[in-house]
Amino acid sequence: MSTAHFKPKLERDLQQIARPRDPYFAQAGHFFVREYIRAQLGQLGIVQVHSFDVRGMTHENLILDLCPQSNNLKQRSPILIGAHYDAVPGTPGADDNATGVAVLLALARYFSDTPPRSPLRFVAFDMEEYGLLGSHAYAQWLKAQHQQLRLMLSLEMLGYTAQTQTYPAFLKHFYPAKGNFIALVGNVWTMPDLWRLSRQIRKAGTPCEWLPAGFRGHLVPDTRRSDHAPFWDAGYRAMMVTDTANLRNPYYHLEGDRLETLNLDFLAGVCQSLAIALREL
Repeated sequence: MSTAHFKPKLERDLQQIARPRDPYFAQAGHFFVREYIRAQLGQLGIVQVHSFDVRGMTHENLILDLCPQSNNLKQRSPILIGAHYDAVPGTPGADDNATGVAVLLALARYFSDTPPRSPLRFVAFDMEEYGLLGSHAYAQWLKAQHQQLRLMLSLEMLGYTAQTQTYPAFLKHFYPAKGNFIALVGNVWTMPDLWRLSRQIRKAGTPCEWLPAGFRGHLVPDTRRSDHAPFWDAGYRAMMVTDTANLRNPYYHLEGDRLETLNLDFLAGVCQSLAIALREL
């Protein structure tokens, strides 16, 4: 399996997803992207809908479950892989977060053809940009249903590289100066998985750094800015997979967050590396 396996479909999905899609100010784009995701996941299995209301408007998280072939493995708690499909007003959101959704779809296709060792749950979250509302609603629903997760991964901006990399506070003394790596940010309970996943990702050829964020990330607020944070707050093992967003990408939340700014070779490498790493969990 090479990056060439993933790159064409990643590019195709990005072309469909990277468009204005704020649920209030770009409703047509938001509807189109949601239905595109539903159709793509629907080719792989039954898409379930988790609905939640915000200000009198109903929003949808889209869910696809893929199970191992072995009955014994089916009894394991699922690994949840999530990415938000909404974008801030006035931007096509190519990196934020069309890249995350494109990799979500690519991984779902891959594991549909290559049955996983653990149950996998793919979730496209809505309303991340309005305060992680979709992931918060879903994490609280899971908790109320007493459902366990093996791990939650939030795919948050995966396709931008740069010659320089910035960091919050003191972290610059411990991490690379060049922004050509993918980062894993987890809570304390994910430390074994942070180490294991980062090792597999590097072995697959993608530079990777990891950070355990204590106190649910409150000491470094930038570590809470994606859909993993509500799962931390609900007591789940969760981590963010990211190109570090505003700490690297100058087009973060701006109109310039466009396809032509992305490094598609890097994105395909991230996707391939995640597929290999998840296959080993």
